[in-house]
Amino acid sequence: MNPVDLKQKFDAGEKLILLDVREDDERKTCKIEPPAGVVDLHIPMSTFGERFEEARNAAASGLPIVLYCHHGGRSMVVAGWLSRRKIRNVHNLDGGIDRWSKQVDPAVPRY
Repeated sequence: MNPVDLKQKFDAGEKLILLDVREDDERKTCKIEPPAGVVDLHIPMSTFGERFEEARNAAASGLPIVLYCHHGGRSMVVAGWLSRRKIRNVHNLDGGIDRWSKQVDPAVPRY
């Protein structure tokens, strides 16, 4: 999913789960601020194995899950990992928060 598509979903009021897989220090720098109705979940990739149940429980809601990281690589890996574990309706934010900042919200700091 590209950032413009995600913004359109936000604007349309679609409910979804926004899953940030970046590390804590990256999240302190910036994050995508989701609108009301969007679940903002943070599970760093480095802790994903031990925190998988959090992701599974969130997925049980049936809402689409959009994963993001800095440039889209780590979130793509985690999206594949979830898909192999039968978690459906998983999407990767192409270009990550960096592309989000460039195309949608320049107020989000780039790093």
